[in-house]
Amino acid sequence: MISVIIPAYNEGAVIGRLLEAITAGTRGNELDIVVVCNGCTDDTGRIARQFGDQVRVLETSVASKPYALNLGDHAAKAFPRLYVDADVIITINTIRALACRLQKGDVLAAAPRAQFDLTNSSSLVRAFFKIQSQLPSVLEGIGGSGVYGLSEIGRRRFEEFPAITADDGYVRIQFTPAERVTLDSLHSVVFAPRNIKSLISIKSRSHFGSYELAKCYPALWQNRGASNHDALLRLFLNPRLWPALFVYCFVALEAKRQAKARMRKNGQTWQRDHSSRHAPARYTADS
Repeated sequence: MISVIIPAYNEGAVIGRLLEAITAGTRGNELDIVVVCNGCTDDTGRIARQFGDQVRVLETSVASKPYALNLGDHAAKAFPRLYVDADVIITINTIRALACRLQKGDVLAAAPRAQFDLTNSSSLVRAFFKIQSQLPSVLEGIGGSGVYGLSEIGRRRFEEFPAITADDGYVRIQFTPAERVTLDSLHSVVFAPRNIKSLISIKSRSHFGSYELAKCYPALWQNRGASNHDALLRLFLNPRLWPALFVYCFVALEAKRQAKARMRKNGQTWQRDHSSRHAPARYTADS
């Protein structure tokens, strides 16, 4: 059995899309899926319950992702254990492959690569992702793909999820690069923001999460992975990329400015992208 924990805050528009992809083709008691509705005021729980006995729904009035992750952890029955954002897509085949990799025992954490769906994104957002797709950070699945898995030994590396912004970043820095792996052959579908304003908001949250981790866990921060700096400078050698690079740098600089302003105020405002949370009736992702 594989446990899958899905924290969900007002994800009624997309939770069915994810659960449909996860449960299609499952065998018997193969999965232990725990959807933790935290502070929901919509129909997230009702939709999740429609997927039968293999989906357990927990509800709490506390609107906190770390709190929801901890509730899900306490309720989960098995290892390997996957943690999945409600607004992405991952298939049962990808879940099986991640679990198989973790069961080998040579790594403690594993994730798929992010496959960004830009169907509804503006040209400026597409330009940003054109550059991002060529940077080292895109190779890191734990933090970016919306999915990560831990072995039982890996989960012992820390106690509970702390009340911080970047749970995936916190998990990533628990492990050295040799202890974690991103499987290039596996993908989760991540829906990109529709417009540049939403993109800056999400990237601001990402940078804030990184600043918070560096401040709170300086000893672990060295495990974060490769920097984009040198690769970004090399891209400037290609004049054809300059328009897209301008967009990328503008978004990055503005997002960092906003994140630093929040750090100075000790702000914890949740930056959420509503623009990408519009799901079709059915969505199937290839693994």
